[in-house]
Amino acid sequence: MKHARMFAALAVAALLVAPFVGGATRAEAASKRTPHAATSAPSKAAGYRQFTGTVVAIDGSSITVEKGGKAPKQMVFARAASLRSTDDIGKDARVTVYWRDEAGHPVAHRVVTKTATAGSSR
Repeated sequence: MKHARMFAALAVAALLVAPFVGGATRAEAASKRTPHAATSAPSKAAGYRQFTGTVVAIDGSSITVEKGGKAPKQMVFARAASLRSTDDIGKDARVTVYWRDEAGHPVAHRVVTKTATAGSSR
């Protein structure tokens, strides 16, 4: 019985001292971890989103793209001053728009035009 009490007292003391001996505290260990965002793709880190569909309207200040399917959706993008495009953007062109939400409005920063393949019937 005497040995059991002494063992219990030593066990409690060891549990209280263990976090401070030979190791980092939780805060130090957390600060040494790499953030999750650093391992994501560059496009995600830059904050760009993608929207793929067909151009239904285009003018000097905006591009309207429509996505069909089970859940059709249409988005109107303002054109960024630094808008880059892989090809001429015209009506009925299949495109992927890389955009950001700026002040509550979608703004297109890059537009990639999809080329039709030889086997495509569209």
